[in-house]
Amino acid sequence: MRRRALIVLVLLAAGAYLLCPKAPKEPTAHAAERNSPAPEHIAVADWREAERGILENHVQLTFPDRFIKAGESYFSPDDRQIIFQAVEVPAEGQKPEAFYQMYVADVVYDASGRIAGLTNYKRLSPPGSSNTCGWFHPTRPGVVIFGSTLGVPADAGASGYQRGTSRYVWEFPREMTIVECEVASADGTAATLKPLLENREAYLAECVISPNGRYLVYCRRVESEGQRGGDLLIRDLTTGRDVVIAGHAGYDGGPFFSPDGTRLCYRSDRRGDNLLQIFVAELAFNASGEITGLAREFQLTDNPYVNWAPFWTPDGRFLVYAGSEMGHRNYEVFIIDADAGDPGTNGRPAKYGTRNRRITHAEGFDGLPAFNRDGSVMIWTSQRDESKSSQLWAASFVFDTHAAPLTEPEPAQARPAPMPYVADPETGLMYVYDPATHAIIAYDPRTHAKREVTDEAEKKRATELIRGKN
Repeated sequence: MRRRALIVLVLLAAGAYLLCPKAPKEPTAHAAERNSPAPEHIAVADWREAERGILENHVQLTFPDRFIKAGESYFSPDDRQIIFQAVEVPAEGQKPEAFYQMYVADVVYDASGRIAGLTNYKRLSPPGSSNTCGWFHPTRPGVVIFGSTLGVPADAGASGYQRGTSRYVWEFPREMTIVECEVASADGTAATLKPLLENREAYLAECVISPNGRYLVYCRRVESEGQRGGDLLIRDLTTGRDVVIAGHAGYDGGPFFSPDGTRLCYRSDRRGDNLLQIFVAELAFNASGEITGLAREFQLTDNPYVNWAPFWTPDGRFLVYAGSEMGHRNYEVFIIDADAGDPGTNGRPAKYGTRNRRITHAEGFDGLPAFNRDGSVMIWTSQRDESKSSQLWAASFVFDTHAAPLTEPEPAQARPAPMPYVADPETGLMYVYDPATHAIIAYDPRTHAKREVTDEAEKKRATELIRGKN
């Protein structure tokens, strides 16, 4: 996001995904389906030694004989499958698809219980569509969600997020919506995909469902002249209500619920400096247990780099993410403290933004990290094989996360939480009461404009919404 914006590489250049050399006309038998961890021609490089004690038992999961490029993968709750996006090698004489398609595959384990590869690939997305941000439903086995245009985007490449003059762009097709499907019945057509949100004029993606299955967090971007932002919202799937979580100017996206469902991680370019920083927000709940907004927000990174694709460790005490600290041609995976602390008997202090340490050590792109259920395996996208194409890798995660570095920065301080907006379903405007000024503030997510409500009729309507009397 990672959930996450769809990353489209336009040319070979600095950035997340590089196009690979021309695929062979006659694809060979897929190594993973032979239960082999990697083809014999892939040499053991220096990165294996550099990552010793961090990542071990590396295994390449996808290969350029089957996929031109693959990325952004996540385990199912039982670790038996993964969902990922990829561009498949076309049949001889055919052109490859222009956009990522969504796939699921079964995970193959060897006799020792280690991951050996993938098998039984199944495509979920319709031909010609653009797809991103797949996720397994946490409480409904066999159900997945992802962002899809359901058909060929009308104006591909018309809008997107781009860092400075870099040659890659994160596209925002306005047809992109969030869909769910039953993996067993999916047949690669739109007929088996059910839209969860209805707004075909807005980019809706970067979606995950909370651990208890009740909430959907997602990014929404409405095309507006002069605006390049994206807002984070949480949809209560029980009541249908939306709460704006991050409505700052700029692009907030790639959200994930913490394992206990009480926090969010995400990345933001709200400062408008063409960089991305990592944030964690503690969610606010009312007496009924409903999410009402944010209680506190912490900025974990504050540096001159692009930091994105954060993902929680299963214990909720750390985040892994991709960063450009080693250069924009060499993104690497880092780990950083994101510990809410424990005010109970042991009094463990909160640690946000401390102990930032490097995880991967290979040339080219390493990013989009995620974990299996118990955190023993990290899966990520890498360009470390000979083809230098973006492919899926997995490894045993043996890093001592709690070992402190030689120097440890001060923990990040809490920032004032963004105000909890309530949506007006009739107008699309969002309202919030500001206790500091005793005013009602209106926010238009289409233009990112804020204003004080002075019209009495609008003020009455907004007050009813805020009090839950709509």
